[in-house]
Amino acid sequence: MKVLVTGSAGKLGSAVMKKLRSAGLTAVGADLVDSPMTNLVLDVKDSTAVDNACRGIDAVIHTAALHGRHYELGFERKAFIDTNVYGTLHLLNAAVKHGIWRFLYVSTTSIYGHAMVDPEKAVWVDEALAEQPRDIYDISKQTAEQLCRDFFYKERLCTSVYRVGRFLPEEPNLLANHRLYRGLDERDGAEALYRALHQDFKQFEIFNIAGSSPFTKDDLILLKTDPVSAITRHYPHAAEIYRKRGWRFPDSIDRIYVTRKAERMLAYKPRYTFDYLLAPEKNSD
Repeated sequence: MKVLVTGSAGKLGSAVMKKLRSAGLTAVGADLVDSPMTNLVLDVKDSTAVDNACRGIDAVIHTAALHGRHYELGFERKAFIDTNVYGTLHLLNAAVKHGIWRFLYVSTTSIYGHAMVDPEKAVWVDEALAEQPRDIYDISKQTAEQLCRDFFYKERLCTSVYRVGRFLPEEPNLLANHRLYRGLDERDGAEALYRALHQDFKQFEIFNIAGSSPFTKDDLILLKTDPVSAITRHYPHAAEIYRKRGWRFPDSIDRIYVTRKAERMLAYKPRYTFDYLLAPEKNSD
């Protein structure tokens, strides 16, 4: 299988490239930025270049995008539309033209937006939660998702969407806290996408991809108001580890990213979880 990976210089894209190559697949990395994982310098806004890049390709994993940090840097709305919407459309059109049979679109949990706000309890964020975009970044990703849906049903292109959690560079304490409820290790993200490459979906599917947690809906109020009690109920060893490392638990947890659909349909089992970060060999003492 020959797979085109856009955004191959990025954190997730490079992890995907490593995973595919280690599994014996032919992975072609494409990005605006040259990198060890980039075979092809490609601007997804250039439809002709995209068309050429898709020749001889069996599947596409589309991770390239303008992100939330670009919004914070003041990028204009047009830039998000040009890259995230038209760039995705160019790839979808090229996939149909060249008979590509699988298209995996990497979206974001940010798309749930205002729906993740509840003053009384943490929000249970599964794929049934209606998106409420907050800004042009969310809007552009939502629009690209709908393009993928349209191509699935009208062009018979096997598209699917993967709403990934947070995987920004962070100091260890914050990284561990986020891994409890909204974080993702890019290696787990790459594993999920690799597994999805081998699935034939009978309908258009959207998956949340994040680190796993043991929390249930019964924990939602406590997670919002007294997260330490909720955390130590499920991780009784965490308090002593946090104390030794000089870490602080979150004051409040506002959401839980739920990955049960991916676990069920993709056999997704994240490895680099909160438990992994608390492992003895991770202790700095």
